[in-house]
Amino acid sequence: MEAAAVVEAGGRYVLPGFVDCHSHGDGVIFEKNVQLACLRQGVTSVLFGQDGLSFAPVRQKATFRYVRRYFAAINGGHPAVEGPVSVGELLGGYDKAVAVNAGYLIPHGTVRFDVMGAAERAADPEELAAMRGIVERGLSEGAVGISSGLEYAPGRYADARELADICAALNGRPYVTHMRGYGAQAGVGMAEVVEIARLSGAAMHVSHFHGPSADLLPLVADARAQDVDLTFDTYPYLRGSTILGMVVLPPWVPAADIEQAIAVLAAEGERVKREWAGVVWERLTLAHAPGFEWAEGLTLPEAAERHGTRVEEFCRLLLIETRLEAGCVMTRPDEGPSGDESMRAIMRDPGHTGGSDGIHVGGHPHPRAYGTFARYLGRHVRELGDLTWEQAAVHLASHPARRFRLPDRGLIRPGQIADLIVVDPATVTDTATYQDPRSPATGIDDVLVAGVPVLRDGRLTGATPGRALRAA
Repeated sequence: MEAAAVVEAGGRYVLPGFVDCHSHGDGVIFEKNVQLACLRQGVTSVLFGQDGLSFAPVRQKATFRYVRRYFAAINGGHPAVEGPVSVGELLGGYDKAVAVNAGYLIPHGTVRFDVMGAAERAADPEELAAMRGIVERGLSEGAVGISSGLEYAPGRYADARELADICAALNGRPYVTHMRGYGAQAGVGMAEVVEIARLSGAAMHVSHFHGPSADLLPLVADARAQDVDLTFDTYPYLRGSTILGMVVLPPWVPAADIEQAIAVLAAEGERVKREWAGVVWERLTLAHAPGFEWAEGLTLPEAAERHGTRVEEFCRLLLIETRLEAGCVMTRPDEGPSGDESMRAIMRDPGHTGGSDGIHVGGHPHPRAYGTFARYLGRHVRELGDLTWEQAAVHLASHPARRFRLPDRGLIRPGQIADLIVVDPATVTDTATYQDPRSPATGIDDVLVAGVPVLRDGRLTGATPGRALRAA
């Protein structure tokens, strides 16, 4: 039989296509530059619906408006969805429409808002039953798990029992959580993970697991000693990125009610600014600021100086005028040599998978959206030897495919779908930086999805064989 396509791979490695376990390309993946950013890193499958907030399942127009606005700096918009939509319908929109495969997690915060609105309280039995029914339907339509965002609104108002109740429906699929605490608060977050596992029996997966390895890895060991089925994803950078409001808004500001939050910022501005006395503004760089595009890429103090106001007042005005849509890149307290060593130790754990947490929105996003997987290969495999090439294929492809019940992906063997990448081990590397965050990776120039060339000589072929991934 003559091959439909021939790729000359001499001197290069052929690996299974990588699975990005944490991506925010839910709507922007239809853009060619976003698909190119994925493929140049070797990513052939992406998992959306992260951090408890995305576009489906939605029954109420108010829910869609909330999710679209509150997470605008992270997920952006969606070119084909403007209102109520099911998980099956959202997944169907990816089928044969893009060059990469797309799986989806049911976002707990979206479900909660659809049932309870912006309520800052525990769910009652009737509300729990309604949420459980929505989740069960989404799982039946092919969702690969459930996600939560417990530092975002409205997910942060849920308790462990509410989360365990919906996780009981998972039937082997994982619960993926942006925990209630990281860094110094990781013990709090992990204790809740263990409690949810105990109450539900579900498998646990922690998103963007970061912090001092001397603290985090014992937490992982303790959870496993309690028979918790635990994995996690990381990206190989020390800085994070999120919506500005999550970082700076005091907890008493009703962030789940955007109109009310803006009203509070207007009426209680002096109180808010007093509570910002301890904020280290220099660690925050604007990534996305509609109407303030001139400030993207500047730290908050630099932007405030150009604006001619004090940094606290500038931040207040920015949140009001962007309607909480501003996004930021932030340094973390553990940035530095010790943080780098911790990151490297964490990625060597057998429960580790790769997740870019890639955000493509804004004029100056975090470089992880363009560089994560190439950085793993270039820096952490070739240069530092943190993983072997074989281990990298397991951590970035086969392990996540198994974790999210995608049995025909993640390996190279007869019967598997041919999601394949061709890697130059001598040159593969990330080129995106905090100063130039949209620079594509190098060293992966040829990629096939389902046996169809989607990247040839580093350029998109125009083929769109990507499929909606549904859990087996």
